[in-house]
Amino acid sequence: MFLTLSRACQIQQFGRLLLFMGCLWCQPALAQKVENLTEQQVQQFVQQAQASGMTEAQIEELARTRGFTTTDIASMRKRIGQLATSTTKPTQLQPTEVDRVREQPATPVPPHSSPATASHNTQERAVFGASLFTNANLTFEPNLRIPTPRHYIIGPEDELIIDIFGNAQQTYRPKVSPEGSIRIENLSPIYVNGLSIEQAEQRITARLRLLYQGIGTTGSGVHAQLTLGSVRSIKVTLLGQVVRPGTYTLSSLASVFNALYAAGGPSPDRGSFRDIRVYRANRLVRTLDMYDFLLRADQKDNIRLQDQDIIFVDHYDTRVELAGQVRQPGLYEVRKGETLRHVITFAGGFADRAYTASIQLRRNTSTEQQLITIANAEISNFLPKAGDRYNIGAVLDRLDNKVSINGAVFRPGDYALQKNLTIRQLIKSAEGLREDAFLNRATIRRLRENLDPELISVDLGKLFRNETPDVTLQRDDVVQISTVSELRQKRTVSIRGAVNQAGTFDFADSMTVANLVVLAGGFSDAAIASRMEIARRVKQDTAGLRTGQNVRLITFSIDNNLRLNSTDAQLTLQPFDEVFVRESPRYEVQKAATIAGEVPYPGPYAIRTKSDRITDLIVRAGGLMPDAYLPAARFTRKGEVVSVSIKKIMNDPAAAGNLLLEDGDVLTIPRRAELVRVRGEVLNPATVEFDPAKSFRDYISEAGGFTQKAVKYKVYAVAANGKIKATHSFLGLKTYPKPEPGMEIVIPAQPIKEQSRLSSTERVAVLSVVASGAAVVLTALRLFIN
Repeated sequence: MFLTLSRACQIQQFGRLLLFMGCLWCQPALAQKVENLTEQQVQQFVQQAQASGMTEAQIEELARTRGFTTTDIASMRKRIGQLATSTTKPTQLQPTEVDRVREQPATPVPPHSSPATASHNTQERAVFGASLFTNANLTFEPNLRIPTPRHYIIGPEDELIIDIFGNAQQTYRPKVSPEGSIRIENLSPIYVNGLSIEQAEQRITARLRLLYQGIGTTGSGVHAQLTLGSVRSIKVTLLGQVVRPGTYTLSSLASVFNALYAAGGPSPDRGSFRDIRVYRANRLVRTLDMYDFLLRADQKDNIRLQDQDIIFVDHYDTRVELAGQVRQPGLYEVRKGETLRHVITFAGGFADRAYTASIQLRRNTSTEQQLITIANAEISNFLPKAGDRYNIGAVLDRLDNKVSINGAVFRPGDYALQKNLTIRQLIKSAEGLREDAFLNRATIRRLRENLDPELISVDLGKLFRNETPDVTLQRDDVVQISTVSELRQKRTVSIRGAVNQAGTFDFADSMTVANLVVLAGGFSDAAIASRMEIARRVKQDTAGLRTGQNVRLITFSIDNNLRLNSTDAQLTLQPFDEVFVRESPRYEVQKAATIAGEVPYPGPYAIRTKSDRITDLIVRAGGLMPDAYLPAARFTRKGEVVSVSIKKIMNDPAAAGNLLLEDGDVLTIPRRAELVRVRGEVLNPATVEFDPAKSFRDYISEAGGFTQKAVKYKVYAVAANGKIKATHSFLGLKTYPKPEPGMEIVIPAQPIKEQSRLSSTERVAVLSVVASGAAVVLTALRLFIN
């Protein structure tokens, strides 16, 4: 951010912060949290700080003694910076009406941005150098803390510091008056306007000899030194093709870059970056080429400005576009005498994959465009013209000397095609064949002249035995050498039965039965000491096999400790063998059934034999308790209720309902139920007490009777044991189930009638057709009767 407008804005930001802290000390009531201060308070404190007369170091020390921390100072620096930006923007970046000499744009232009009139194409294509003035992290702000430049030209409003040291000590801080002179006590005005610091120091020292005899001379012991205090402001006018032309108030230490940055730089769509002129007193003093700085960091023409200087940015003369494979594509300005080679250098040179044999150019003519191909040899002498568009292509994504080898070699991949390279030499370059290479046939995939592929077969065995000539390779040949395993079915063996991890395993040469049992996790607990069996595929050897037998069976045994004997353990397997391990016929995982409710010993019980039945489970549970209500007993298998009459099977264990037990069966024998539930299409579904004197209809009446939707002839009851008892009807007479304790009476609803498939319009049409037909029939009858 440039420090402009007035002396206050020329004080360094941190110095202003320290002065502000001094004001906070002077007004303790306002020493509050930084974020709570208003902009008016901050502005008031800054104004008072400027008139305090204390040095920055003194105010800093004083502020710290009053409790201000480094964080407070950092926070205030931010607040003062924000205030300076908001208060100086109208004057600093937009000149006053008196100073304004530029043409106002149609719409406001934000700082450091292209004007609204910039062309769409220019915004899409980056103009080389334009980003220098839109980068918020690059301000070219002049450094006010540097030592006093000895060639600095003094002018009105500059503050000078005259230090007397040696045998006499004194400090003067005169300010240059508008007439260009300074005043020192008891001396007449000293004219210093237009002098450099060195010249002014000599003049002032000479006048100080009236006060300090011999000052500045050898042996006097008294010396004087002149330095610069606060610097003045100057006004600089920027004209021509800049983003925001006008008159700007800058620091007297500002350079051309400072002024250009304040005005947004040359206009990207029409301004020149290579013809920036500085006029002083109606005389051209310097012409600045921004490319010197952008390409070589050369600031030889970035001169320090003086009051009333004029910076003029002309229209660009020739601008061309570079696109494609250059390091920095964009729009570049070309000066007279510069060639296409210079432009490519501006763009950082060719990119790594650039096609440099030729460059395609689209050039504007008076009526249309023209396509020109520029050879590489012509680049250094080719002169660009305004509007040229150069496109640098990329090299082809192909290799002109490549052969490949894949498969059973130690280093498969791409290799360079040497002159008269043969397949034998290529295999040697790939570190030779692997041990599993299939030598009887390798293939070369080759492209013909019309790019049609062809396959060439090579017998590597004969080639390496020098029985056949070697094959010379061509460009893009692909040699494929298969492995033995790739040309045969995947070989496996499997094991089933009483092993811990039955399954299929990869076959290996010399694999034994013992090896396979180990891979399967060993024998399971169900394995028995009887015959094991191997099922082997029959190929050609059918000796000893019956007609139609296609599998050869090999049997062997294990001992009582489930160990293979020494002979059978070494039995060698062949690919695709299947091994079967038998289980003990009496081996079975424990199973259990559960009984709950009114028995002396409820709980789970192991199923002893496959012939255990429901009655056996009740007997093992200690029989029935006195309160057991058998009609309500329920038998559940796999989550489903099975309708079983426990009372019947207890009286006759041989009855069909005495089911064999299975793992997970549950028998529940409840106490006598005293309730009857009525649900469905009744007015008031309810649960009522059981009364042997009540009939089936009585229970329905207690629930309010049937609704209009009730289907009376389909009423049914669910007994306590889960059995369904339906209503029977004969000649219009209904026979309802007999009520029982724990029964649930269900009255179903009438099914929802399907909506007529004919719409109202369709029904009217059908009725019309029927009426018409009836009229025709009646007319025919009348005619027949007559």
